[in-house]
Amino acid sequence: MFVQATRCKRGKSTYLTYLVRESFRTPNGPRSRTVCNITALPSQTRELITLSLRGRSFVDTDALHLAEAWNFGGVAVLHQAWQDFGLDGLFGFVENARNAGLLKAMILGRVLFPSAKLALADHARGTLLAAACALDQASEDFDEDDLYATMDQLNGHWVALEKQLYEQSFPQGVSLVLYDLTSVYFEGDGPKGISRYGHSRDHRSDRPQVILAVATDAQGVPLHLEVLRGNRADTTTLQGLLATLRRRFGIKEAVFVFDSGMSSRVNLEAMEALKLKYVTRLSASVLDELVAELPADQSPELWDRTQVMEIVREGKRYVIAGGPWRQQRDQQRRLTRLAKAEAELKRMAAVKRKKINQQKLASQVGRMLQRLKAHKYFEYAVDEQGKLQWSRRDNLIKAEKNRDGLYLLGTNASKEQIPNEGVLSHYKNLLEVEDAFCHLKSYLQVRPVFHWRPDRVRNHVRICFVAYWLTAKLETRWRQQDQTIEVHNLLRQLQTIRLGWLKVASKTLKTKITDVPKDLNPTLSKLGLLPLFSQPPAWAPRVL
Repeated sequence: MFVQATRCKRGKSTYLTYLVRESFRTPNGPRSRTVCNITALPSQTRELITLSLRGRSFVDTDALHLAEAWNFGGVAVLHQAWQDFGLDGLFGFVENARNAGLLKAMILGRVLFPSAKLALADHARGTLLAAACALDQASEDFDEDDLYATMDQLNGHWVALEKQLYEQSFPQGVSLVLYDLTSVYFEGDGPKGISRYGHSRDHRSDRPQVILAVATDAQGVPLHLEVLRGNRADTTTLQGLLATLRRRFGIKEAVFVFDSGMSSRVNLEAMEALKLKYVTRLSASVLDELVAELPADQSPELWDRTQVMEIVREGKRYVIAGGPWRQQRDQQRRLTRLAKAEAELKRMAAVKRKKINQQKLASQVGRMLQRLKAHKYFEYAVDEQGKLQWSRRDNLIKAEKNRDGLYLLGTNASKEQIPNEGVLSHYKNLLEVEDAFCHLKSYLQVRPVFHWRPDRVRNHVRICFVAYWLTAKLETRWRQQDQTIEVHNLLRQLQTIRLGWLKVASKTLKTKITDVPKDLNPTLSKLGLLPLFSQPPAWAPRVL
């Protein structure tokens, strides 16, 4: 049966007639006959009849609903990246498939919703995290004890795992290694053996801590991670790193870039002995010594801060760099410290004291200036009457002002091996390591650390390391496509894309994916991610 529209013209008027007709066969060939005339029906009703006779089915819209819908988008991108970067066999050493899935779930969870292991089940609820990790979507409870036991299986396997990640990332090796340190503090006593009081980069010297040492390539993709005792001096960490990188990865000819904390004479001599090249920042005191030896016509106040300057002294090569922005920042920082310090000095001088104690008052002034980082700018004394007197060290302030915005880099590479601009570029790349720490300590949330065994603290940080490795690789790929969007921000936005079962009343029809948000379509198109959301993936739960 079918609907036939016929046109009839009478005079100047044209009439349409809609007939439901039926085809049938006769000895003389196929024929058709009219079943009924539906011209008088509303156009929407005629359209429904037409489509129904063509085999389309229709349901009451009130009975149609999306059931068992899970947040899906960010998980889908990470799952695809996991496969693209060859991580499916990363945990081949674990006891069973579920434990491998739990390790993968903890890593993906650090990116999408960083939290304590205890909270992973809550955050994973309503997402397809379990299915993406080859776990049972319906029954997986992410039990905390199971997660801890699974983490323990990393013990004894980290070296091989790190080598595998390195070989997948750098099949041709690396020519530039960036190295830096940061600290992570504990609220309580921390794990015995590695938790120590030391120099805190978080300005929490009142808390025990551990030190994280991270090496990356120039793009910020991590090579190596080490968790060290919290009281290790920066200068004692570099030689251990060199030995590890040479032994574990076979790195023997790369240029190493590190900050002033590691640039001790012993470390630099060790690198010379190993015939390794380095670029490092040197202290302000060394810069002052070099500047003092310059002739008057090369005074720093005459320098163009946008250019780099090379100085060779006693066979050693130095590069002085800077910039207008750094110059303005240094000036403002000094003016702020001077203003705060003078306000405190005036306040302390105005206080009336019943008893005169010259030593006590001088000590209080010294501690105050140290706290405000202004001690070097002032001379001060307390006379026998207990009166506080002070003055600025104008010569020192003037000399510091002349070198505002400047910093000193040292290298053992020749100008032919690394030109001046290359030395500066290598050091600026060290910001990539700082970015790695930012990821490890903020959105990957190394802190708070809820583990009190040294091995579990290490394994917790290692899970964060793999999570950062995954996002750094994604970011590198997206940069090659001229996209600079932050990986974790896009992934979390994509979690609003949902996958669920389309049902009519109690009957399940098919698996459906909600539409991609319009504002994300252009970005996903450029990144080649739209096909992920064209149809349900093979790993998603099937319709029951």
